[in-house]
Amino acid sequence: MKRTHTCGELRQNHVGARVKLAGWIETIRDHGGLCFLDLRDREGITQVVLDPQNASYAKDLAMLRPESVIGVDGVVQSRPANTVNSKINTGAIEVACEHLTIFNIADVLPFPLDEKTDRVSEDLRLTYRYLDLRRPKHLEALKKRHRAATSVRNYLNSNGFIEIETPMLFKSTPEGAREFLVPSRLNPGSFYALTQSPQQYKQMLMVAGLERYYSLARCFRDEDLRADRQPEFTQIDLEASFIDREDIYALVEGMLKRVWKDVIDVDVPTPFPRMPFQEAMDRYGVDKPDTRFGLEIHDFSSVFKASGFKVFSETIANGGVVKAFNAKGLADLTQGELKGLEDVAKSLGAKGLAFIRIQSGEWKSPLSKFFSEGEKAALTQALDMQDGDMVFFAAAPWEKACAILGRIRLESAELLQKRGKLSVPSNQYNFLWVIDFPLMTYDEEAGRYVATHHPFTSPVQEDQHLLDSDPKKVRGQHYDIVLNGVELGGGSIRIHSPSLQKKVFEDVLKIPADVVETRFGYMLKAFTFGAPPHGGIALGLDRLVSILCGTRSIRDVIAFPKNQKGQEMMSQSPSPVTEKQLKDLFIKTI
Repeated sequence: MKRTHTCGELRQNHVGARVKLAGWIETIRDHGGLCFLDLRDREGITQVVLDPQNASYAKDLAMLRPESVIGVDGVVQSRPANTVNSKINTGAIEVACEHLTIFNIADVLPFPLDEKTDRVSEDLRLTYRYLDLRRPKHLEALKKRHRAATSVRNYLNSNGFIEIETPMLFKSTPEGAREFLVPSRLNPGSFYALTQSPQQYKQMLMVAGLERYYSLARCFRDEDLRADRQPEFTQIDLEASFIDREDIYALVEGMLKRVWKDVIDVDVPTPFPRMPFQEAMDRYGVDKPDTRFGLEIHDFSSVFKASGFKVFSETIANGGVVKAFNAKGLADLTQGELKGLEDVAKSLGAKGLAFIRIQSGEWKSPLSKFFSEGEKAALTQALDMQDGDMVFFAAAPWEKACAILGRIRLESAELLQKRGKLSVPSNQYNFLWVIDFPLMTYDEEAGRYVATHHPFTSPVQEDQHLLDSDPKKVRGQHYDIVLNGVELGGGSIRIHSPSLQKKVFEDVLKIPADVVETRFGYMLKAFTFGAPPHGGIALGLDRLVSILCGTRSIRDVIAFPKNQKGQEMMSQSPSPVTEKQLKDLFIKTI
C-alpha cells in the first residue's frame, strides 16, 4: 500500500477523508468493544480505532504487539471532546480503520522505548541502536542535525563558497593527535593516515584559486574518548582567500545566527564579544570560558608576595602565582563533596586544595591563622566574602593555577546549581571569540617550541620580528569560537609566504630540514607559484548540534556512535580479520 499522509499530518480539516497510513505501533489499548492503537512514523503519532467485529482483520488483532509495522486504510473522524489529546498535533482526530495490513510483527523488545530507556546501560542501547533511534529524543536530534547542516550549506552557498570533497586517506603527520593508520596494499610497508582535518588540502585549494571552499568534512583522531569526543567526527570546514580576521568573525557570526534561527527559532545577537586568551585564562582559568555565570578568578600574587604563609610567598618568589575565587553560597559543602573537589585538583597536579569556609561570621580554615589583617582585608574586598561563602585557592605556576581553579570553578557551579543557589539557563547562548593566543608554547619535555594552534598559523604582523629573539611573545592570528564553555571551533589566518613558513618549520619549531621536505615539501613548493593570503576555521558540527539539542554528549546526535572503548556495538566493530587479509597487506600481528 502507498501512504496518503504521514502520522503527524492529519487535522480537523481532514475529517471525512479516506486515508492510508503506515508505521510502527507505539501502544495498544483494548477498551472492550473497541481497540485503540497509536501509530507512529517519523513525523508523529495518529490514534487508530480498530473494530474487533470487522471481519477483514478481526483475526489479526491478537497478533499485534508494540513496535510491529502495519498499514491502515480508513476514514478520519473527530475524537469525542473528552478524549482530545492536546499534547500532540493530531490529538483532535483519529482514524477508523477499515482495512489492516501487517508488514512485520515485532518480537519482545530488549528494553522499553520510553523515558525509562535512559536507565538502560548505554552499551545495550547502542547494541540495539536501531531501536534506540526510534525514540523521539534521538529522532528529533537527527532532524536538528539535518536542519543545521542544511542551514550551513545554504548560508555558505549564498556567500560564494563552493562545497568540495577532500581525501580521507592522507599522509601521516605524527606531531598532531594520534592517527588511524591504513596500510597500503599497492605500496607494501607504506601507510595512509585518516585525515585529522583537511587543513593542508584546503590550503592547497586556496593556492589553486578556488578562493572560497567549504566541506562538512569527516575527521578522525585516535584519542581517548569522552562525552564530547568521538574517533570520527564532522567539521564544518571552510577556507577563503583575500580575507582577514575581521572577515572571518563576521562570516561565522552570520552563519551561527542563521543556524540558531533556522533550527530552534532563536535570534542570536551579533557581533559576539571578544576576549584575549590571557584574560580568559586569568578570569576563568580556561580558554573556553562559560560566561553565563560569575565565580571569576582573581590574582592575589601582589597581596601575598611577602606573606608569612610560606607556601604562597615562596611560590610567587619562584615565578608562580596565587589565585582564588569565591564559590558564593557553597559553605555548606559536605566532606564528601570537598574530597571530590580535592581529588579533581590533585588530578591536575595540585598537592591539595586550599580553602576558606565562612560560617557564623568565622573563617574556618587552617590558612587563616597565617594571614595578616591586610591580606584578609584584601581578600574580603576583592572577593566580596560574606557568610555562607567558600573561597578556593591555587598556588602554582600560572598555567597550572589557572587550570586547577578553572576546573574547580565549573565543579562548584554544578554543586551550586544542585542546591538552587546558582541559575545557569540552558536556553542562554553566550557566544564568545577568544583571540590573541600565543603563536608558540614551549614544550619542556621536547625542549623546543611547538605550535599552539598548528604550524601554518600566521603570526600577528607587529610581533613577527620576535620570532628569532622571543617566540613566546609572538601572538598568532588564530581564534576560537566558544559557546557556554564549549569550544565550537577554531581557525586562523594562514602563512602564505614560503620563506616565512620554512622559517617557522625549521628555525622556530626546530623540525629538521629533511623532515620538513618529506612532510611539507609539496606545500612549500606550491607557495612558490603564487599563494594568496588566506584563512579559515573549522567548527565541530557534532558539538554544535548537541548544544542545539540540550545534551552534553555528542553520542546523542550521531546516528551510530562509538562507546568509550571506541566500539560500535551494533555491528561489533572493530573486529578481527583473517590471516589472508593481513597477508595481502604484508602485516604480521604480535
